[in-house]
Amino acid sequence: MKPKKGKENPNSAISSPSREAYRRQLAETFNMNRSRILAFKNKPPAPVELIPQSHSSSTCSLNQPKLAKPRRHIPQTSERTLDAPDLVDDYYLNLLDWGSSNVLAIALGSTVYLWDALNGSTSELVTIDDENGPVTSVSWAPDGRHIAIGLNNSEVQLWDSTANRQLRSLRGGHRSRVGSLAWNNHILTTGGMDGKIINNDVRIRDPVVETYRGHTQEVCGLNWSASGQQLASGGNDNLLHIWDRSMASSNSATQWLHRLEEHTSAVKALAWCPFQGNLLATGGGGGDRCIKFWNTHTGACLNSIDTGSQVCALLWNKNEKELLSSHGFTQNQLTLWKYPSMVKTAELTGHTSRVLFMAQSPDGCTVASAAADETLRFWNVFGAPEVAKPAPKAVREPFAQLNRIR
Repeated sequence: MKPKKGKENPNSAISSPSREAYRRQLAETFNMNRSRILAFKNKPPAPVELIPQSHSSSTCSLNQPKLAKPRRHIPQTSERTLDAPDLVDDYYLNLLDWGSSNVLAIALGSTVYLWDALNGSTSELVTIDDENGPVTSVSWAPDGRHIAIGLNNSEVQLWDSTANRQLRSLRGGHRSRVGSLAWNNHILTTGGMDGKIINNDVRIRDPVVETYRGHTQEVCGLNWSASGQQLASGGNDNLLHIWDRSMASSNSATQWLHRLEEHTSAVKALAWCPFQGNLLATGGGGGDRCIKFWNTHTGACLNSIDTGSQVCALLWNKNEKELLSSHGFTQNQLTLWKYPSMVKTAELTGHTSRVLFMAQSPDGCTVASAAADETLRFWNVFGAPEVAKPAPKAVREPFAQLNRIR
């Protein structure tokens, strides 16, 4: 599949017979040797740890007492690089997610692969038929076991990754591809190219419980606040909306809390601050290049920084007041910013094309980045938690009542 032609995918329609022939040859090669998918791009150094410490959910650093807080060392190169052939180069999609069970999901063409960060094993979850694919979004449920998969044909599939079986399909809500997904406990929110945002209660037979109408073009970013009260949505119409669940109505399209028009290009990158519940960071596309910060209670724009290039993704550090952004042309870099000063702490290079997607490990230490250069890189960028975190609360099972559906 060619990526959708759009202002953030300027070269999507450019293709030559020789390039297509080369891609076909590549595809045949990968079909003959599928073991290369999510394999090491470069031969790893020997000896190599079977289970790298940075992917352990218990710790990211040596467990030794610290007399004073030293300046954190930030490695400038990726810890490992995996092949990701057929990763669709489309700014508007969301093809990477790291679940709470420490398993990374990535969509490569019409196939969803699972990479277990604890042992480095790779498995294929599902390959979608050509007429329904490719996969346009993936998102883990809070339990880290169930995963939602958005498709090019407007369908959303729900899978049990442990049993390796499909549980149900959500059909009819959207008229075109579903490029963005976000969970809020048992509510799965879907965003489509049709501009619609739908809240689906996955426990019930007729899942649609709310519809949000505000975008006039493709919804390319969705993110629920930690409280589950506010939803941020970004679109190719350059709009950012904040929706509040207390205003939700199942009888008619719900009105937004804030409609924010300051970005001048598509808004895909959305990240809620982990230490301030009403602080949202957003990133604009190639015609905007800005990271903006918002008070979502008042709708006020608190700050705006011109990064100089397309902002593809944003992640907050869970342990320090820092923000990580990923970018396109010209440097295709990851930039670490100190908040609120927005002083650059580090610039991480290695990708040779725009860094479309980022995902954070459950312990908050490691970031995975996937780029149009068809590689997946892992960065030990966020360091170690300062103190041991308390045991997490039991996550509510979003599919607990699914077996009652007939």
